[in-house]
Amino acid sequence: MKKPMAAHRILSVLMLLFVLSAGVFAQSDSTSRTPAPAPAKPADAPAAHMDDSYVIGANDDLAINVWKEPDISRSVSVRSDGKISLPLVGELQASGETPRQLEEQISKSLQNYISEPQVTVIVTDSKSQRVNIMGMVAKPGAYVLTRSTTVLDAIATAGGFKDFAKQKSIYVLRRAPDGTQQRIPFNYKEVIKGKNPEQNIRLQAGDTLVVP
Repeated sequence: MKKPMAAHRILSVLMLLFVLSAGVFAQSDSTSRTPAPAPAKPADAPAAHMDDSYVIGANDDLAINVWKEPDISRSVSVRSDGKISLPLVGELQASGETPRQLEEQISKSLQNYISEPQVTVIVTDSKSQRVNIMGMVAKPGAYVLTRSTTVLDAIATAGGFKDFAKQKSIYVLRRAPDGTQQRIPFNYKEVIKGKNPEQNIRLQAGDTLVVP
């Protein structure tokens, strides 16, 4: 009687091991069929570029990144003739272009060498497009100029007026093409009331806004 009982126990153990191994195999197979998570966006993917209204000028420093192309990506300065040079691309006109427009130029030039090039242009140091704001404002100094900056924009950027600022006697100093200096008046009190809106001119690189 002992031998049949021993055989029965051995058979029971074998059946249990079979069931357990089948469960493990099924779980492993199910796991292998689970879709892998989508890969994260590479850390070196193109970043957002700066304000599209900014116009690149001579002497500006640019960081040009071509995704996954470290031999082409580099920091460059815009030459006095307004051009930059890049591998494969050669010379390109950068002065007078916005970062977005320059990105498109570089991408188009690289299409013969790279499939779907992704280009980012960032102005790391703006040396060309600046306006000086002086006098009775909260934060006088040199400010980066965008294509749409007006006198009112500049005053707001400089933190507004200090006490006792002569808001009716503001003026813009601008260098004319012949080298002479123009003085363009701006009456803040009138402009904000809708009078003489033409005085709220768009500022140009090199202008100096004076708030007495």
